[in-house]
Amino acid sequence: MRALKVVTMVLSVSSLVALAVVVPAWGQGVWTAPPDAKNRQNPAKGFGNVAKAVAVNCAMCHGAGGKGDGPQAAGLPTKPADWTSEAVQKQTDGELFWKISTGRGPMPPWRHLPEKERWEIVNYIRTLKK
Repeated sequence: MRALKVVTMVLSVSSLVALAVVVPAWGQGVWTAPPDAKNRQNPAKGFGNVAKAVAVNCAMCHGAGGKGDGPQAAGLPTKPADWTSEAVQKQTDGELFWKISTGRGPMPPWRHLPEKERWEIVNYIRTLKK
């Protein structure tokens, strides 16, 4: 019985330590796309009906104006990107497409969206330039 308590305690402490290490590192550091992504060309023209998809899927974290201030942003371990910022706007379309497709930390990958829609999201983000 005592051995079971010790094992339970060790597992609990190990889990807490793992979370303490993993969660802060989840979104730390500069998020850079691989070199081949930087040179991808955007085949989409305009953003079609993607504004509705952005409102439903992205605004909860990135905010209605894309500033990273959505209603769920405060509860995330890392602040969502401000799409209006110079840091986002200076990235190539290929880099943004890769990040939308791949996701990181609390941002899910959006690979399940058709490729055209992901490119249109990039075009939508471009409309938010300051």
